[in-house]
Amino acid sequence: MTNPDVLVVGGGIGGLGAAYALARRGLAVRVLEQAAAFGEVGAGIQLAPNCTRILDDYGLLDEAASLGVLPHAMIMRDAVDGSELTRLDLRDLERRYGHPYLVIHRSDLHAMLLRACERAGVHLRTSQSVVAYANTAEGARVTLADGRREEARVVIAADGLHSVARGLLSDDRPVSSAYVAYRGTTPTASGRGAEVDLSEVVVYVGPRCHFVHYGLRGGGLLNQVAVFESPKARAGEEDWGTPDELDAAFERTCDFVREGLPHMWRDRWWRMYDREPLMTWVDGNIALLGDAAHPPLQYIAQGAIMAIEDGWVLGEHLARRLAHDGSVDWPAVLAAYQAVRPEHCRRVLTASRAWGDLWHLDGTSRRNRNALLRERAIDDYSFVDWLYGPTALEPSEEPPMFTPVPLASKADPLTATCGVRRS
Repeated sequence: MTNPDVLVVGGGIGGLGAAYALARRGLAVRVLEQAAAFGEVGAGIQLAPNCTRILDDYGLLDEAASLGVLPHAMIMRDAVDGSELTRLDLRDLERRYGHPYLVIHRSDLHAMLLRACERAGVHLRTSQSVVAYANTAEGARVTLADGRREEARVVIAADGLHSVARGLLSDDRPVSSAYVAYRGTTPTASGRGAEVDLSEVVVYVGPRCHFVHYGLRGGGLLNQVAVFESPKARAGEEDWGTPDELDAAFERTCDFVREGLPHMWRDRWWRMYDREPLMTWVDGNIALLGDAAHPPLQYIAQGAIMAIEDGWVLGEHLARRLAHDGSVDWPAVLAAYQAVRPEHCRRVLTASRAWGDLWHLDGTSRRNRNALLRERAIDDYSFVDWLYGPTALEPSEEPPMFTPVPLASKADPLTATCGVRRS
């Protein structure tokens, strides 16, 4: 079989997004997925304007919107007393950034990208477990668990949190946050689903816990997520994040939050890890992408978005360096990718950790946070301008990050931990 131009290792959202971004430029792309079938686990995912802008460029935004929900507001509430702290008007946000805020089921987004890859002629293969990567004189090679080898001019390693390819660049390990997430979806035709305003994305922030809900699948499902710090994890126990800890973590929260706990799936939970920022993603003709390069904590809802951005940036730089005869200046493409993406994603990883700290405060710090959040003007976008604008293709296009302000400074609209600059 003829070697492809590009091998993408990993058929998740990031891998498929990258495969489509390159295949639509005319390259021969092969995706190697270790599972027996393509698919995604989990429930809802939030797509901010920096992602829906890319889906629009791909011609996929209308399809995504038909599969998801376009909410009108994002609201933060205190999980203990249920009071509103601050909100974003998502219709005004769409006017500001030119593209909507969308919530969608992970499996629906994944299936949409899979269909796009099929239409673009991507060669999709399952049950392909890659155990080693190497550069060659002509490109790069991967070795599979059964001993077979695959070669291409470039290999894109979208092999996730436990990336094998990352070992080429770093000997680091995933970092446990000691937090765990429970998820659940409920039909909205009756019961709790019928009681919730599905035009809102709501997060209840509480002491060492938070609770999120929003609608999915055109409003047919209510998605709920409960996240908490595990005392067992802090104590170094192996069996942590168990259902008994879930119930105990939310004992102090308001009725609405506690009433959502029985709707969580209790037979599975997701322990939350990230990694320290990695500033080199390219080794010869092998490049990291998505969680292999930058697995974040989920507090600013940018994990899958960063992966989709990675693929789009690769595709855009490819288009700039694609000759009429079909040849590609790959060293220049990978150098341009390396020049812009690691710094942006470093900012997202560090901001995600800080945002999580803000959400989970207790005592005086919680009261100060609440007071400051309530002072925020609804049209203050200073804390998301650096995220939601157009994805940078060059370092000079990366917008300045916020200037932190002290948590105790009540003259400022938001706290240092949520990363808002003075306006």
